[in-house]
Amino acid sequence: MRTFTDDIAGHAARDPHRIALTTPGGDLTYAQLVHRIDALASVLLERGVGAETVCAVALPRGADAVVAVAAAVRCGAAFLTLDVEQPPARLAALVRSGGADLLLTTSGLARRLGLPVPGRPVLTDRLTDPLTGAAATVPAAARTAPPDPRALAYVSHTSGTTGEPGAVLVEHGSLDSYLRFVARDYGLGPATVALQVAPSGYDASIRDTFAPLLAGGRLVLLPRAELLRPESFGAAVRAHSVTALLSVTPSFLTFLAGRPDARRLFAGLELVVSSGESLRPFLAAGGRALIQGALVNQYGPTECTMTSTRHTVPAEPDTAADVVGTPIDGVVVRLLDETLEPVPRGTVGEVCIGGAGVARGYRGLPARTAERFVPDPFGPPGARLYRTGDLAEEGPGGLRYLGRNDRQVKIRGHRVDPAEVEGALLAHARVAQAVVTAGTDDLGRGHLIAHVTGELADVTDAALRVHLGRTLPPHLMPRRFVRLDEMPTTRGGKADRRTLAGTGAGTESRAGGTP
Repeated sequence: MRTFTDDIAGHAARDPHRIALTTPGGDLTYAQLVHRIDALASVLLERGVGAETVCAVALPRGADAVVAVAAAVRCGAAFLTLDVEQPPARLAALVRSGGADLLLTTSGLARRLGLPVPGRPVLTDRLTDPLTGAAATVPAAARTAPPDPRALAYVSHTSGTTGEPGAVLVEHGSLDSYLRFVARDYGLGPATVALQVAPSGYDASIRDTFAPLLAGGRLVLLPRAELLRPESFGAAVRAHSVTALLSVTPSFLTFLAGRPDARRLFAGLELVVSSGESLRPFLAAGGRALIQGALVNQYGPTECTMTSTRHTVPAEPDTAADVVGTPIDGVVVRLLDETLEPVPRGTVGEVCIGGAGVARGYRGLPARTAERFVPDPFGPPGARLYRTGDLAEEGPGGLRYLGRNDRQVKIRGHRVDPAEVEGALLAHARVAQAVVTAGTDDLGRGHLIAHVTGELADVTDAALRVHLGRTLPPHLMPRRFVRLDEMPTTRGGKADRRTLAGTGAGTESRAGGTP
């Protein structure tokens, strides 16, 4: 099958001097990018990389990370991208659950992170051919061996109830279908200039990075710290004539909308694609009028290759509902009841997704896979559905998202199971009990509140955050810690979460949004 790396190579053959990447260190043409991809692919092939090999990529944000991911795909293998700013213990959990077979990193990061990946790592700062542009002989297999559509393409992660993240296995056919949909449906092409916004290590960064390159556009890669400040974000959009943002969260859009120069920050953007949480707070604040180009609201779980539905937000949007729209190409969405029977139109059902994007399942978790990935009773033989746990109803414009049917919540664009945070809190020697609930601030942004008991009189919030920071990424960090003499319980002896939600009420500090 054809992959996005074949399209990138095609652009290099037709227009080798077209700029592919813009970085603080300079530009990289399509010819230079493909040379580096194929040269690194030759190194990987010599190390035995091929179908079903999982290549963990622990590299700083930049051109080298793009090259490493593409080189793994060029070999017909799979990639697992890691955000090297996350705690080493968290990254170790990701490579364990993801089954990483090989590590691509730098010599400095290899020493600092100490990741438990078997064999010698491929140290990109010690490889002269791929990174200096010197001539390299690329085996024919690196250029021509097409991966099987059912072969593994990448591993992404979701929050898990066991304290370890769950590894989702996505195949090449699903990834290829999705990236081509994004390029086609959103009109990406050689004139596209996309700013890479999503953090490394999250599946949204795959769309952010490779959909523009598949389409022959230019990708702008800047330090993430710059993009989190409104002034430098706006300056980057203007300086590089950015036309597209393919992965921003509603929280970040709402954060920008609150600025007095908000309209100028969005000036020149022809396309803004938002996902990960409700867009309603941004729309209710009048944010749609700030964006002169198209605004698209996307919905979809990690288990279904990033996006399953999309809704192009009109100039006068419906702010009373969270409209997530209609299925993307090749995807089927069914609203079903608990027995997997269709619900009547206009009534609430569980969102069940089938078609091209459905992942293989969870690595090493057969019971969880069987529970969530089920046969599609209305599809062809062998078809499967992913039971999202999300509730929705059909309405004008497509699906209207109504929340979860379990404890999971969305925080800054990430699906979070509070049990993962509770497990990390209980690992603290002074915490006896921990229950995490969700709250919403005055801007409609979700956050976590930790309710704890134990001998905590001399344990500060800062100390609890340091403890959690050793194993959890920032989006799993509670905003508040509520100390209790005893944990309230229901008559059945379970933690009374409804009562706890009340104890977490109060004035919340404002924080900047995260794209």
